[in-house]
Amino acid sequence: MFGRKKKAKAGQAPKPVERKADKEMKFYEMTIAGCKRQLPICAINDKLDIAAFLMFGDVEMTIAAAKEILERSPEFDVILTPEAKSIPLAYEMARQSGKKYFVARKGIKLYMTEPLEVVVKSITTENVQHLFLSSEEAEQMKDKRILIVDDVISTGESLKAVEALVEKAGGITVGKTAVLAEGDAADRDDIIFLEKLPLFFKD
Repeated sequence: MFGRKKKAKAGQAPKPVERKADKEMKFYEMTIAGCKRQLPICAINDKLDIAAFLMFGDVEMTIAAAKEILERSPEFDVILTPEAKSIPLAYEMARQSGKKYFVARKGIKLYMTEPLEVVVKSITTENVQHLFLSSEEAEQMKDKRILIVDDVISTGESLKAVEALVEKAGGITVGKTAVLAEGDAADRDDIIFLEKLPLFFKD
């Protein structure tokens, strides 16, 4: 059994749920696209914890979230997602919509000729990363309406990098979507997301 959550007072950070069976790990409970989940609380530094959201292996969540995001999205031609956690979501959205999807890769692959490149640094990565798109994929995105898909939008750095790839490819970004918007990202009016994911600040 899980402990019952207490509603946080205005201005206070929500309290994570602690599983009685595991005193070391704490969890944050939330419902996403009708699916109730316990997200493990992970330390970023001595002042900040985040709730980790991982869709890998969660078929029910992937299908439900894909359906709900598509219902909220504008008309598009191609889906583009950064590697790697949001790939299952992008695939499922492509399957449900019948549209093509591409993945912005973290490294240059042998099949890539004259790849496009941008640089990105996000809250969950310690080092600067590079995103790549093959020229063949870029050609298929040229003059097309592109829907950017991610699992979580937090600082927005990854989103900027993917947008830059779309621009380099000659595509048109018509929507920026995610399952969750973390922290201040939930206050943005230029993204589409299903639920707000709070940050956990330490005293």
